[in-house]
Amino acid sequence: MKLDEKQLEQFNNDGFLVLKNFANSELCDEILQKAKEHLEKKQAPIESEQEYMQVDDSAITVRRLRQVYDREEIFKEWMTNSDIRPILKQVLNDTPVLTLAHHNSIMTKMPHESTRTFWHQDRRYWHFENDNLVSVWLSLGDEFLENGLLEFIPKSHKIEFSKDRFDEHSNFLDENEENRKLIQTKVHQNLQKGDVVLFHCKTLHHASKNQTNNAKISFVYTVRASKNKSLEKTRSDFKEVILD
Repeated sequence: MKLDEKQLEQFNNDGFLVLKNFANSELCDEILQKAKEHLEKKQAPIESEQEYMQVDDSAITVRRLRQVYDREEIFKEWMTNSDIRPILKQVLNDTPVLTLAHHNSIMTKMPHESTRTFWHQDRRYWHFENDNLVSVWLSLGDEFLENGLLEFIPKSHKIEFSKDRFDEHSNFLDENEENRKLIQTKVHQNLQKGDVVLFHCKTLHHASKNQTNNAKISFVYTVRASKNKSLEKTRSDFKEVILD
């Protein structure tokens, strides 16, 4: 399976691309069931809402299950899916390598307890020679603005921003005048079970809190170009899987 010329051009121009109905329903259901089991147990390693917001709170609301590649065989099966490999090779223009240092996660937006995800670029997580990295987002159910759908700023991956447009946590500052103008160009597309979103590590994106009564659960992993090596003795210098 490969992208056609129009799809590849759209990804390169906008920094993201939605692939409708890519993963089959049975696979999504099996992933979701296993994810719910781990979430119910709050099985480590996790990231909590309290940790993310730097709040001293004894309660724990899971924001993401981390290091999922080694948790369940079905998670590994999706992350090494053979159908998507030719597509990843196209968008990276190189052999894709699954990097397991960070974006190797089940992502959640818990009802009423989740917090907003601020505008940011995923490049803040990484320590590689360049920015040729792409994230693969799998929707395991309906995703829309009210439950925390991802929104993107098209073409933002092509912009070189000065440091003063971000805060100390590398969040894109809402109150910055230049930023406000750019944020007005944001776009979104509702997702359904099995939809996949590919997005470049420099593409600005965010998600609001979940205002519904049901959890939103998604799966994300990241691949790098084979030529884009990790920097030694950084968090990105970690186990990887070549998807040749």
